Amino acid sequence: MDLRRDALQILKDTSRTFYIPISILPPGLQEAVASAYLCMRAIDEVEDHPELDNLTKAKLLRTISWTLQTGVDGFAVDAFSLGFKGYENTLAEVTVGIREWSILAPEAIAPRIWDATAAMADRMADWAEKNWKVETESDLDRYTFGVAGAVGLLLSDLWAWYDGTPSNRTQAIGFGRGLQAVNILRNHTEDLKRGVDFFPEGWTAAHMHEYARRNLALADVYTNSLPTGPALDFCQIPLTLAHGTLDALANGKEKLSRRDVLALIQQLIGASMKAS
Repeated sequence: MDLRRDALQILKDTSRTFYIPISILPPGLQEAVASAYLCMRAIDEVEDHPELDNLTKAKLLRTISWTLQTGVDGFAVDAFSLGFKGYENTLAEVTVGIREWSILAPEAIAPRIWDATAAMADRMADWAEKNWKVETESDLDRYTFGVAGAVGLLLSDLWAWYDGTPSNRTQAIGFGRGLQAVNILRNHTEDLKRGVDFFPEGWTAAHMHEYARRNLALADVYTNSLPTGPALDFCQIPLTLAHGTLDALANGKEKLSRRDVLALIQQLIGASMKAS
């Protein structure tokens, strides 16, 4: 089995936002970032699963977390599948394959990815048990940190591990929060249909737009401060798409079309080539 090839195919099937920036990363860093993304996508699919009740989600998420915490030099073939027993045909393919994604990363950095995913799964389990009830902006900050701001911190660790690239960790949290806030806005109607509302009490879409833009401003500073190299190449794409999505939502669109996405990426690539 070609684990890297399989990971990139699953990535292509699950994320139009992150497939391109991950696919252009150099060897070593590519496997690390792909591992992190797919492990976190695996638990995200549990959190958002339409057929599982909240207590089952919490149980599965904690089982994943506990398994990740047992990692030494990898995981037994059945380490995760034992915890999925009875749900194998219900869970998403990316979730069932989490063992493969967890061992995709280079050995020197894999434990950092296991730690980040385990911690996130625990936090997701807590939120599932209280049905993601967000009452205040502080609640929103806790949620967006737990599922996205912490990813920004992990990315900073991956940049530093790969080639010593420095980055501001406060701004890294804003990078994650900003992207997550855009997702919350984009998915608001669907979330309401399943009984979940990430808007603090009394907030309108305008409040969430302001929250997103405030955090994307931090993301802009974070990204613009990165030196030329793979970290900058990676961060520019999802950040550009987040800004484009936010603008589209503000103009009454539901999301960016595939044509819009490709156009924004092409503009970014063209600007990058001119700059170089």
